[in-house]
Amino acid sequence: MKGTVLYGPRDVRFEERTEPKIAHATDAIIRISAACVCGSDLWPYRGLNGIKEPTPMGHEYCGIVEEVGNAVKSVRPGQFVIGSFFASDNTCPTCQIGYQSSCQHRELVGGAQAPMLRVPFADGTLVATPNVPSNDLIPSLLTLSDVMGTGWFAADAANVKPGSTVAVVGDGAVGLLGVLSAKQMGAKRIIAMSRHASRQKLAREFGATDIVTERGDLGVERIKELTKGLGADSMLECVGTQESMMQAINATRPGGYIGYVGVPHGVALNGEKLFFAHVHLHGSPAPVRRYLPDLIKRVLDGRINPGKVFDLALPLPQVAEGYRAMDERRAIKALLLPNETT
Repeated sequence: MKGTVLYGPRDVRFEERTEPKIAHATDAIIRISAACVCGSDLWPYRGLNGIKEPTPMGHEYCGIVEEVGNAVKSVRPGQFVIGSFFASDNTCPTCQIGYQSSCQHRELVGGAQAPMLRVPFADGTLVATPNVPSNDLIPSLLTLSDVMGTGWFAADAANVKPGSTVAVVGDGAVGLLGVLSAKQMGAKRIIAMSRHASRQKLAREFGATDIVTERGDLGVERIKELTKGLGADSMLECVGTQESMMQAINATRPGGYIGYVGVPHGVALNGEKLFFAHVHLHGSPAPVRRYLPDLIKRVLDGRINPGKVFDLALPLPQVAEGYRAMDERRAIKALLLPNETT
């Protein structure tokens, strides 16, 4: 089969790879229905995360189970499944308190930008839908594998409550779905920080009540103005830079909560300043598996349509264009379709 391989900065190739096989009795092989390019894929693509060798890419996936190991009990061939970017056994003490992305036996699931994928710990990682969904639902279901689950975790970690005021730093797919998550959790006011008209429009569709275009200290000042000098009750940090983190901390009210899910790059916090900021700070790779059953139901019930973040759809062999479009901010998120031809 052919799959996506990153060779170095801005060098993405779609080339022959070995088709995955069952390696352990707890594995499953799935045929990918849809995959996508993640904002976090852009870090190595831009050379900001170095790679030592050609690396298969992609960690967001959904599809049909083709084969399972003889120890797998909860999924079977023919089912449509969604899984997290971290495989987890879902039985260890850490999994049992809802942090499957820190499972004691976790494995990173990679190589999903391809027609087939091996998923370890299938019983603990994959969740099946009641039936094979229609094609129009697949983009939304795909988002649950990472960006929607991560946006939901950001809102959960930020303690979003009905009637609260929420601010979101970052207007990529995760930030936009953080807006949607906050709306679902009952936030009364949602401030989206964005400078891009198309992203502002989608943020409004997802529930944003206010748009702030300023960044850094000016962005903090604007949020303080909108909240009568207090700051947001809940802040979702969805970028991962020093500026975005400080913006989040400084725009949160004393006693408020910050959920940070942007993969940190070059972030250093001053302990004394953080101490006197009097905020709750909670972040990690999102435990997507915790939320999958609830989010699947919300998609199937029509309560959420997170697939709207895909504003570019490409046949999988054109994956390099998906990376370019996201890198150049011509696209929010690129959907990759293995079954379409070039």
